[in-house]
Amino acid sequence: MELLRIATAGSVDDGKSTLIGRLLFDSKAIQDDVLSAAESVSRRQSNEYLNLALLTDGLRAEREQGITIDVAYRYFNTAKRKFILADTPGHVQYTRNMVTGASTADVALVIIDARNGVVEQSRRHAVIAALLGIRHIVVCINKMDLIGFDQQRFDAIKDELEGFFNRLDVECAHYVPISALHGDNVVELSDTMPWYTDGPLLQHLEDLEIMGTPLDDSFRLPVQYVIRPLTGEYHDYRGYAGSIRSGSVKVGQQVGILPAGKTSRVTAIESPDGEVDEAEWPAAVTIRIEDDFDISRGDLICAADGVPRVTQEFDATVCWMSERTELRQGAMLRIKHTTRTARAMITGLHSRIDVSTLSVDPGCQSLALNEIGRVTVKTSAPIVYDDYTVNRVTGSFILVDEGTNETVAAGMIGNPRFGDFE
Repeated sequence: MELLRIATAGSVDDGKSTLIGRLLFDSKAIQDDVLSAAESVSRRQSNEYLNLALLTDGLRAEREQGITIDVAYRYFNTAKRKFILADTPGHVQYTRNMVTGASTADVALVIIDARNGVVEQSRRHAVIAALLGIRHIVVCINKMDLIGFDQQRFDAIKDELEGFFNRLDVECAHYVPISALHGDNVVELSDTMPWYTDGPLLQHLEDLEIMGTPLDDSFRLPVQYVIRPLTGEYHDYRGYAGSIRSGSVKVGQQVGILPAGKTSRVTAIESPDGEVDEAEWPAAVTIRIEDDFDISRGDLICAADGVPRVTQEFDATVCWMSERTELRQGAMLRIKHTTRTARAMITGLHSRIDVSTLSVDPGCQSLALNEIGRVTVKTSAPIVYDDYTVNRVTGSFILVDEGTNETVAAGMIGNPRFGDFE
């Protein structure tokens, strides 16, 4: 069965954890001990009903405060498909955790409280989902039971978001009115909203056509480890291990070695099940080539006829994640891009994006926590990359504070999505 990766998004208390709990509960994907523990905590909290959010809020602090702090992953399947659900935080303080949970998602579930409508954090998460290249966004307008299942309110929120998504170039948006607490339109179509006939949320997720993560079919393998026994009968062996990040490779295929700019031919491909003639994304393999080149961790093996770019300076969009410091021009950081780590300097801070209006502030002097902006990065070693719009792996990176080892930013190379906004 196909696997669908889902990330939730939206503001705090919009019902993300409750919705995931409802999906798991109604799909009978909850283990007995987990269900018993949630029922016990619900009784202690004097709830008259099972608090479905407890099925995903696993940290003690989350249960005490009633909010999601960390990213919680839950797994379930139906007769049609397997699912991985990432319950990401809605609180503005933990937006960086939302970036982490959504970075590998195929679908973003944007949860909206029907009473509050579209708030700033809802917009921020929608912008981040678009920046991260998530091609399917499903808007769940929740708590419809608290507004009397009002179709006009649903339509008004839908119209507002459609205009917002049009400016983000998001075409694959779907809207579902739900009540996660009572299960309306989550797994089964509800009788309380006869005006909605497009099917429940789970049916849409089951029928959604998945597109592979890389948009580019060109072969990419960042070298993670060089296997070279120095003694014994295999002393002449040299293999390059890593995970294929896009495309496929065959024995006998000509490949490029970057950043050195050399070419060679594949002589063997080794998988966990032994030698194979061909491998494709996202397999983990060891590749052997016919030439004895100096190749190390951080280098890239790619298709000889579809090579990415090599540079030590590039423009990118970054989401700043540090509470302690702000990002300013001239900052010295460490960059991790695929399997390469190098020193990096922010040589230009060009603009900041207002997530509420999608306007661009070209005169900003810094980026604070959760702010998104356009920067120029210069690195101490060559970076081999594709634009993020082409390949989400080779086009992304993180920035790390060298003093504290804190991950302070996530970045997308190229990605001129906001360049035309005025």
